Amino acid sequence: MYDVRPNTIIGFHGCDLSVRNKLISDPNTVELSSKPYDWLGNGFYFWENNYTRALQWAQDKSDRGEIAHPSVVGAVLQLGNCCDFLDSKFTGLIETYYPAMEAEYLAAQKALPKNVEARDDQHKDKLVRLLDCATIEYMHKVITETYFGDIATENHSRTKVFDSVRGAFSEGGPAFPGAGIQKKSHIQVCIRNLNCIKGFFIPRDEVDFPLPL
Repeated sequence: MYDVRPNTIIGFHGCDLSVRNKLISDPNTVELSSKPYDWLGNGFYFWENNYTRALQWAQDKSDRGEIAHPSVVGAVLQLGNCCDFLDSKFTGLIETYYPAMEAEYLAAQKALPKNVEARDDQHKDKLVRLLDCATIEYMHKVITETYFGDIATENHSRTKVFDSVRGAFSEGGPAFPGAGIQKKSHIQVCIRNLNCIKGFFIPRDEVDFPLPL
């Protein structure tokens, strides 16, 4: 009943300047991430209402030589049917899929993925989220298979495929000595259904207001 997130939010995507310009000039050229360590599974990622964190992320990629010109593109989003891990219903949901996935790996005599440390992360936040990604993608696979199976046999389905995934993360070390507040804490949004992206924009620089007399 409360799964659909109808409100409009602003997301920011850190990227190379060429990617930003391409999305602005041709907003249908969206490339989904399909990395095995995507924190919220595969899709197109945004930092929710967090321009600064998006720019930091792009600058970090530039420092590693992965992009040439760090930039940020903004987007207007509606999350639709959202698997929102800030809602206890969905943390409980993903918990139920893990044992089935574990059993499949065991039957296939394959090792389960693990969340592991990034080589350059001094804070040990386990930034390479292989297990989380695998479990979320397993959930999506089962839900999608159930949906299409119902359609094939009954011409309708009570199962709902997720349009997006949302989660909150703490990382980056304490903001000050002894703090529980982390420097890089943020909310991420992973868009799976590209119809959730209503449009892209180039973020404006903030100006003083009210204007001087």
